[in-house]
Amino acid sequence: MKVKLKYFASIREAIGQGSEELLTQASTVAQLRAELIAQGQPYADCLAEGKAVRMALDQQLVEPSAALHDGCEVAFFPPVTGG
Repeated sequence: MKVKLKYFASIREAIGQGSEELLTQASTVAQLRAELIAQGQPYADCLAEGKAVRMALDQQLVEPSAALHDGCEVAFFPPVTGG
């Protein structure tokens, strides 16, 4: 399926772009993240397991088990603090 990816803040800086489209075999957000990590650098560093990364599906924060659908938008961003 085809998904649109968006990257924000330090993740966008590390990857070097704010968005891209990807053909994926993943069925969940967690599987998509693992697929990106498997591509190697720069994805492997900024999306690595254990790194604090928030994920949104179609502009709603979701758990890693959230199901993807064709044409969806998945966003990755670091936790945000206010002050």
